[in-house]
Amino acid sequence: MVSVGSDPVGTDTETVAIPMAIKILIAGGFGAGKTTLVGSVSEITPLSTEEVMTEASLGVDELDGVEGKSTTTVALDFGRITINERVLLYLFGTPGQGRFWFMWDELAHGALGAVVLADTRRLQTCFPAVDYFERREIPFVVAVNCFDGTCAYTVDEVRDALNLCPEVPMVLADVRERESSKQALLALVEHVMSRRGTPVGG
Repeated sequence: MVSVGSDPVGTDTETVAIPMAIKILIAGGFGAGKTTLVGSVSEITPLSTEEVMTEASLGVDELDGVEGKSTTTVALDFGRITINERVLLYLFGTPGQGRFWFMWDELAHGALGAVVLADTRRLQTCFPAVDYFERREIPFVVAVNCFDGTCAYTVDEVRDALNLCPEVPMVLADVRERESSKQALLALVEHVMSRRGTPVGG
């Protein structure tokens, strides 16, 4: 933690604590629930770049399994969570469509890690995100988004389908629920802590 003097001439000896800002990515396929997760857990009104889908997306965005989806993220989603006076989490939701993947390198710069949302209706759509973070050795967890409050598959079945390494944590989540979204984020923070052997913010 960094402290700076509150009075430049030294008449006030109190210090101002500057909290540690931690960047976390929320990734996954098109329609997996990234915007919903950021919105459910952010303590501020989230910044969203959701736009109404137009005819230009026909034949480009795969809608199988999410036929009712009418909007899409074209840049990023942004939210914030205060863990305590020392730690702030900044959440960046990535765009899911392949034509926006050129933005991922910029969004991933300086990130602590990522939560990859898996939609069991369209499990193949999260493969690129899993591959991206594995190749760059960025810590991540997989959160299986249970849209109807239940999951048709076990965690082990999803892990096998994604061919995940045993050390990658998996959790079940309903990202419409704040507490469930928080648990997915905490799973990532704990995963990073265990890899580093030191507490985040410590």
